[in-house]
Amino acid sequence: MGKPQSAPLHSPLFLQLLAFGGSLRAILGDHERVFLTEPLDYVELVAAMQRCYLVMTDSGGLQEEAPSLGKPVLVLRKTTERPEAIAAGTGKLVGTDPEQMVRAASLLLSDSVAYQGMANAINPFGDGRAAERIVKIVEDYFACNPPIRLIGQ
Repeated sequence: MGKPQSAPLHSPLFLQLLAFGGSLRAILGDHERVFLTEPLDYVELVAAMQRCYLVMTDSGGLQEEAPSLGKPVLVLRKTTERPEAIAAGTGKLVGTDPEQMVRAASLLLSDSVAYQGMANAINPFGDGRAAERIVKIVEDYFACNPPIRLIGQ
């Protein structure tokens, strides 16, 4: 895998790694293409996902967010509370075996058909444009309905 890797760590995991001598940092911290970070706030996390090629996570929230950005999701768990993503093809349940994780990531990095199949699958959680639609509905409502005047105003 020749692409740079970013690994934002959830607070509990980050604290566990520090408590156990930073074992993940010891393994990956000096690798020129791996960037371990402290937890990111939401805006930073979305920006990181926009720049990434694929997402490998055990986070249910990222399983919902990444497909809106056209990013395939490899779920690093044995089960998921987001089976819709697996059924829709935006995510793949990889499990916790490191060899299977590498195989799944390698496939997406080397096979553009496999990658595009996941990246372009229809997101079962929506298309990320709900706020735009709500604003349009409200604007249309008020364009057709003058403001209500209360008695005494």
